[in-house]
Amino acid sequence: MLLELAIADAYGAGFEYADEMIVNNDLSRYVQHPRFRLIPGSYTDDTQMSIAIAEVIVAQAPWTPEVLAESFVTAFKRDPRQGYARNFYKFLVEIQSGEEFLTKIHPDSDKSGAAMRAAPIGVYPTPEKVIEAATIQAAITHNTTDGINAAVAAALMSHYFIYQLGAKRKLGQFLEGYVSGQWSKPWQGEVKSKGWMSVRAAITAVMRNDSMSQLLQDCIAFIGDVDTVAAIALSAGSCSEEITQDIPNHLVTGLENGAYGRDYLIRLNRQLMSLVT
Repeated sequence: MLLELAIADAYGAGFEYADEMIVNNDLSRYVQHPRFRLIPGSYTDDTQMSIAIAEVIVAQAPWTPEVLAESFVTAFKRDPRQGYARNFYKFLVEIQSGEEFLTKIHPDSDKSGAAMRAAPIGVYPTPEKVIEAATIQAAITHNTTDGINAAVAAALMSHYFIYQLGAKRKLGQFLEGYVSGQWSKPWQGEVKSKGWMSVRAAITAVMRNDSMSQLLQDCIAFIGDVDTVAAIALSAGSCSEEITQDIPNHLVTGLENGAYGRDYLIRLNRQLMSLVT
């Protein structure tokens, strides 16, 4: 899950809100974004915040806003990176602790930040536990109806496949049974910044593709906030028995591999998935 999420994030980062780059969406390489300075093959905030979530789950620490916020700050401070929204990046640079995070954050966003980091929560054993955990983590930064619903839906996506709760074609229907939203309705056109948009597009892509390579290309083809769409979709798709796991090897080996890169993601993912009951 975490490795595929990071590959999708890093690949999508070269295309985020850069429609002119779509001609390069052939999976041949990580591409340089025309405006951002991120080095090709580097992941962004989607992956870093998912790591922070996964580390709390693996540690079996108390699932509280205080613990989660501390994990967000720790993950950023030990490995500062581009890819965060400008104001949130500045916020993370200036604060020093989870306590300060909670004191100073304005948790009123309805964008995709809470959804993009929610996939690891799918390892929890029941939909009800997933919903509870996803809601708590989302409310830290996205304490809005749409922000929370998007995060819950994203977490339930991975849960659905991890626990083999049904056919891929019924994913949207399953989600609609637990969280408000038109999750079965196919997404069309550009994906803008709202969280429910990224999740809807990710669900659409997962339901209509049968391999990870096709899934990744399809996510990017939407244009817009495609790194987030791809991160949500591929983290879920990596857990589906109906999706062929055929991410090109050069995207695996080309992913960054520093202290918290490819090898770390593989180890953390192994620990995470060992908790599946």
